[in-house]
Amino acid sequence: MGTGGASWRGPAPGVALLAAALVCGITGCGGSGGPAAPRSGPAAPVTATPPEVLCARVVAYWSREVLDGDTYGDYQSMGLSNRQYEILKAVVDTARTEREREGAQAAERLIDRVARDRCEERYRDGNPSEGPWS
Repeated sequence: MGTGGASWRGPAPGVALLAAALVCGITGCGGSGGPAAPRSGPAAPVTATPPEVLCARVVAYWSREVLDGDTYGDYQSMGLSNRQYEILKAVVDTARTEREREGAQAAERLIDRVARDRCEERYRDGNPSEGPWS
């Protein structure tokens, strides 16, 4: 360029950072600022929690919440099916009896055991097929 005009010095620092961020967003960047190495090996498999395990967890959780209360509440607001709610009531009734006889820790252990056993029984033959609220 001539002596009277401005000379070009490259992009402004903000533009260079933006360009680098866009490249990293598209291709990925390794720790050194360069492109990330491609992943090797297969992706980790996605596993689902079996329905009987989910049932046992939710029933045990709500059993503990209900154990000291007077009412069971609405099964739908708890995210339970009708059958899971029936299991919950049986677990809580059994846990209350156990708490009176053996104390709170025994009742806690019983909740986990009975919820697991009842839910395993419920889902033994696969998912319930009696309708959406079974």
